[in-house]
Parts: sequence; C-alpha cells; structure tokens
Amino acid sequence: MEIWINPACSKCRSAVDLLDAEGAEYTVRRYLEDVPSAGEIRTVLDRLGLEPWDITRTQEAEAKELGVGQWPRDAGARERWVAALAEHPKLIQRPIITAQDGSAVVARTDEAVRDALGR
Repeated sequence: MEIWINPACSKCRSAVDLLDAEGAEYTVRRYLEDVPSAGEIRTVLDRLGLEPWDITRTQEAEAKELGVGQWPRDAGARERWVAALAEHPKLIQRPIITAQDGSAVVARTDEAVRDALGR
C-alpha cells in the first residue's frame, strides 16, 4: 500500500494518522517532491477508475492560471489533463491510496481510508 500525500494537507495527515492507528503497512510518497510521471498518473487513474479531471484540484491558483476549468472533459483531451497533472503535481487531489488488491482510492474521508485498508 502506498499513499500519495502533501504533508501540509490536513486530510493527508488524517489519513496517515488513521493508517498508523490501524497498524497498516504502507509507504509514503510526497508527490510534490517525488513527482509522478504521466505514466504513473495514468496507472493510478486506471486503478481509481477515474478520469484526470476527476482528480484535478481545479480551484488551485495554478489550475486557474492554466484555465483547466474550460478544458474539454473527453477522451480527446485526456492526455492534456494527464500532462498538466504531471507538470503541476499540486493539482493532484490528495491523498491517494493505492491498495494491495490493485485498486486505489482518493482518501479524503476516514471511510475511504478504511475502504482501502479492507481491500
């Protein structure tokens, strides 16, 4: 199990605290320092069953500067979104937990963290 976090994020800290409280074995990836490649982002999206616009923090200043809110949300634009996430990792929703069964969850709630633990 791996968790992608920004240590400055309270939801990330809560998720890590819950994983610790449950005695989970996991690795931490500080994705702003260890930036995922476009390929890694595609893999996580497949594991999540989501599209890149579903995990994009569109209210971030960088997102507004890029104008992502106006980008098309279709198969033709998918790679543009993936590239933006790889180039601007601050736009990636957090935390993301990749579970042992090959799935992943955006773990913004305790329920989502527990869901990942149960997989």
